[in-house]
Amino acid sequence: MQRSPLYTILFATAVCIVCAIVVSSSAVSLKERQETNAALEKQRNVLQAAGLMTFDEKLDAAEIEQRFERIEMEVVDLATGEVNPDIDPKTFDQARAAKDPATSTVAPDNRANVKRLPDNALVYKVLSEDGDIEGLILPIEGYGLWSTLYGFIALEDDLDTVLGITFYQHGETPGLGGEVDNPRWKSRWVGRKAFDENGVPIIEVIKGFAGPAQEDPYEVDGLSGATLTSRGITNLLHFWLGDDAFGPYLKNLEQRKAA
Repeated sequence: MQRSPLYTILFATAVCIVCAIVVSSSAVSLKERQETNAALEKQRNVLQAAGLMTFDEKLDAAEIEQRFERIEMEVVDLATGEVNPDIDPKTFDQARAAKDPATSTVAPDNRANVKRLPDNALVYKVLSEDGDIEGLILPIEGYGLWSTLYGFIALEDDLDTVLGITFYQHGETPGLGGEVDNPRWKSRWVGRKAFDENGVPIIEVIKGFAGPAQEDPYEVDGLSGATLTSRGITNLLHFWLGDDAFGPYLKNLEQRKAA
């Protein structure tokens, strides 16, 4: 039976409306689960960077939460390097803060291509039973070849030796820049040194292969076929470990240790 053009238009419109309602309802109903999974993924990466979880371990949510009990979170004022007691680290969203002009500033020129710098940042401490710092995990981000890489770098209690590095979000080319996810490459960071004798961040991802950490403490193997991604990782580390980001906080920690 032939239908009129009006019938076809109305039918197509009704189908579109129904589909839109179904998709919207699904998105709303799954939002909480997605946020929970994203939070767990960040916790997993923090644990891996700190060496509290191996890269091949498969832990459920309860096990991740249990290991995360050794981690203390705090929000740091990047300008002063002091802890900001007025912000709850459990609810603080650094990514959102960086996008809001009221809680961020335009970043100084930098090779990591960071556009806005949040006024405050979330850091993670690995604490001993006595409350001493055994490790420090800092969020890092910066542009590679195709995308912004988001991850963590962990330092030992000397605030210089690398415990580990992870990236939990990026869009780099699989098999090339995407090798930042390779456990073998990430293991090459352990024991490297982040700073020179003057406290300047100089660790870098080189082209080719670096020697053992004892021989080449400031160099890490390059990513084969991914020169721009490798360079981007070097740039983002120099930025976030430098004076424009976590530098003041790290200096404060060193002064407290020396006191």
